Amino acid sequence: MVNPKRVLLVSTTTGYQTRSFGEAAERLGVELVLATDRCHQLDDPWRDAAIPVRFYDEEDSLHAVIEASSSRPVQGVIPLGDRPTVLAARIAESLGVPGNPVAAAEISRSKLATRERLASAGLVTPWFRRMARDADPSPLALELSFPCVLKPLGLAGSRGVIRADNPTQFVMAFERLRQLLADPSIMATRDALNETLIVEGFVAGREVALEGLVEDGHLRTLAIFDKPDPLDGPFFEETIYVTPSAMPPARQRALEAAVARAIVAIGLRHGPVHAECRIHDDIVVLEVAARPIGGLCARALRFEGPGEDCISLEELLLRHACGEQTQHLMREAVSSGVMMIPIPARGIYRRVDGVDAARSVPGVYDIRITAKPDQLLVPLPEGASYLGFIFARGERAEDVVQALRTAHNRLEFVIDREIAVSRL
Repeated sequence: MVNPKRVLLVSTTTGYQTRSFGEAAERLGVELVLATDRCHQLDDPWRDAAIPVRFYDEEDSLHAVIEASSSRPVQGVIPLGDRPTVLAARIAESLGVPGNPVAAAEISRSKLATRERLASAGLVTPWFRRMARDADPSPLALELSFPCVLKPLGLAGSRGVIRADNPTQFVMAFERLRQLLADPSIMATRDALNETLIVEGFVAGREVALEGLVEDGHLRTLAIFDKPDPLDGPFFEETIYVTPSAMPPARQRALEAAVARAIVAIGLRHGPVHAECRIHDDIVVLEVAARPIGGLCARALRFEGPGEDCISLEELLLRHACGEQTQHLMREAVSSGVMMIPIPARGIYRRVDGVDAARSVPGVYDIRITAKPDQLLVPLPEGASYLGFIFARGERAEDVVQALRTAHNRLEFVIDREIAVSRL
């Protein structure tokens, strides 16, 4: 009997994206091996035989994965989320399977290191300054140009990103971020990046995202997403992603060239990438993450090839990790998009009404409400989640965007005010 191919998935927790990979692996007959950040003292609490790792303790985590893989060799390694990218690179290097250089993964994880590398490579970048979390922001506020943006180095998904238009707003934003980074849930990660902030010039223009695969250092674009809602601050909550992009072909080629230059500058060599860019007069690469698009957003992407049915992004990435040729797989011809449902206000989530009405909107093919009853909802910049996701397809991108907005307008979220508890 032929042993199945194995792929190691390195993730912070077992979540929606992990389950999507599990479903794809089952369809392919690939054995999925999990390495997740969980309590190592509990005996397989999720019954998934995952290898427990700690991202703040890479040496012990690397040893645990290598030991477990000695009897279960893997053909590839895929990181989910930003934090696992460095450990995934170390694992791939130690196991002798394709992956990114460890130094490149470390650069891609840090907004500051990325800025430094892209600037030294001659790419267009905003001005930027490094600030320690315990610094006094008042003197610097008098030296800066405005508007500017403050960003924690270790947080993802626009969490903690705040625009300031004057010195007073800058000091207030800095103190707000200092308080956020002192939150016990963030402190518990023991991520050294959270000791530092980056302050950079605000880049005007629309924002786009590029989903791609890197093979031997060369970028292969899988999709370019437009973000039709302006992201001008003071916070930067993303809502709608829609593909294909409405940008002229020449502009799309220029975007791909800029991201490809950034990939070379950072040193990424193999695996999925997710790039965020701003487009005004110039193309500014904001970041290139060495992992796929996060959460359930990948459900907006499907790929097809000659004589093959449509497959998910997860299936494409698993096939790529197993060493299969995937160049013949292209994104489906129709337009598709996803709305990440924003949290309107802090409070206790109770329920959502109007889901059936939202599902009936032409073009909408799925709605996933991920908020749980009695969950405390926290909006950006402190929050780290969404209420759920809406998915739509259509002949034109504008039809998809309209379907997403219409469906969202039919949803009514019941959120109670948080009751403050005083300590006696």
